[in-house]
Order: sequence, then C-alpha cells, then structure tokens
Amino acid sequence: MLSYAGRTENPRAQPVPVRVGGFGGIGGLIDYLRQEGVTHLVDATHPFAATMSAHAVAAAREAGIAHIMLTRPGWVESSGDHWTHVSDIAGAVAALAGPARRVLLALGRMHVDAFAARPQHHYLLRFVDMPEETPGLPQHDLVVDRGPFTVEGDMALMREHGIDLIVSKNAGGGGAEAKLIAARTLGLPVLMIDRPPCPAARVTHQVAGVLEWLDHSAERGV
Repeated sequence: MLSYAGRTENPRAQPVPVRVGGFGGIGGLIDYLRQEGVTHLVDATHPFAATMSAHAVAAAREAGIAHIMLTRPGWVESSGDHWTHVSDIAGAVAALAGPARRVLLALGRMHVDAFAARPQHHYLLRFVDMPEETPGLPQHDLVVDRGPFTVEGDMALMREHGIDLIVSKNAGGGGAEAKLIAARTLGLPVLMIDRPPCPAARVTHQVAGVLEWLDHSAERGV
C-alpha cells in the first residue's frame, strides 16, 4: 500500500494500491498498521517531512513491526558553489534581510507565505500544481512545472527572470539538482536550508536497499 499525503493534485499512476491523506497522528497510524496487518513500514517521505518520519518511527515501535527509512542522499557543496547554510525556514527568511533581490524560491508551495516578511524582494516560484489561492507575496512570478528539470532549462529560467539568489531545501536526489548546477555555472549564490535530524535507526538511499531488507526479513521470519 502506497500512502500519499495528498499535497499533489495529480500524482503519477502507480502499480500498487494507493491511499491519500493523513492518519491522525501517531495513534491513528498505529491503528491503521494493526487494522491492515502491516508487517513492514517503509518511510519514503520527503527528507523535510520530519513530523511524519518521527511518527513512523514511534508507530512502528509501538506496533512491533519492522521499519526502514528510504531517503535521498543530501546534496554536498562542490567546488564553485557559493552556499550559505541555514537551519530552517525562519533562518532563510531572516537571511533575506537587506536590499531587494530577485530570488528563485525553490521550496514548493507550503512555506512560501513566510517570505512575505521580506516584501522587498521579487520572487520566482515554481509549483507542481496551480495553487487555489494566490501566493501571499506582493512581488512574484509563478511557473507551474513538474521535474525532473534540466540544467539548460534552469539556466534559461534564471536568466529570463534575472535571478541573483536561489533559496533551496537540501532535498537531495537528481530530480531537482539541476538548479544547483545551474547556479554553480552562473556563479549565483544559494541559500541552503539544511535537513532536520533523521529519526530512523535503519536508513537506505536506494530502493534496492529496501528490497534487500524485505528479503532478509522474510528469511528471518519477521
């Protein structure tokens, strides 16, 4: 069973059964795991979905089932990068104090309104879906597009909009890395929001690692 949070309107079709929506906290997730007879829980949420990941660890422990976290390895600063690290969204907002800039806000739609506290900047937003409500930023452009993105495309986007700063979460993976390579190529600075601590005891960065874990669990009769 694949469970979606429900934040994407038209997710890609999957070859397994799908459910959409939250569970109602740790207690609700425990109830679901028990009712469905789940024996193995794979936490494949976004690296910044810290609350859901913590709930998964706690629920698996309480329900007495096996648990693993599948997450993309974080991006690592390379030669030619100009990154400034902050710990969270509030830190990114605080770091944008100062003169007006043209900012690519590569964060999705959840935290955009927090940047209304820095209205002097012009923001470029890129969402997977068209939002139901207009983002609460006085100066912004909105692009609706779905990755994976290309370096050439992101370079063209940054040039077209005169971007001079990128704000990004360290989500990792290849689907959204193009913006960082584009920024490196163009010599643009990046305000990088570091990942929250990982709560899982067992972690893999590959689907193959999950399959191997499942096979070994079956061999042990777990």
